[in-house]
Amino acid sequence: MNQENLEIVCYLKTFCGWSEGVRAMMRKYDLSFEEKDIIKNPAFRWEMEQKSGQPLSPCVSVNGHMLADVSGDEVETYLVESSLVALREDEADAPTDSSCPGH
Repeated sequence: MNQENLEIVCYLKTFCGWSEGVRAMMRKYDLSFEEKDIIKNPAFRWEMEQKSGQPLSPCVSVNGHMLADVSGDEVETYLVESSLVALREDEADAPTDSSCPGH
């Protein structure tokens, strides 16, 4: 498992429980990633919709594999089951499966 070879792009909202859960998972595993804020930059929303085939966020691309409309927990499951990271038992520093306010 060489985490330096991971290319991760996260399409996230500025303030959102789901998006913060994805960020927390990236921090838990100390993963480098490119964050594309779909609220601050509508072009990133368009890009996300084109690549994921749907409008819901967060979406996370790992080495070109798109995880659409995912929680931090789902991202962790994918990374572990794909042998891209080794499971860490320590807790994330934020909830990884909570909704955005108003949802």
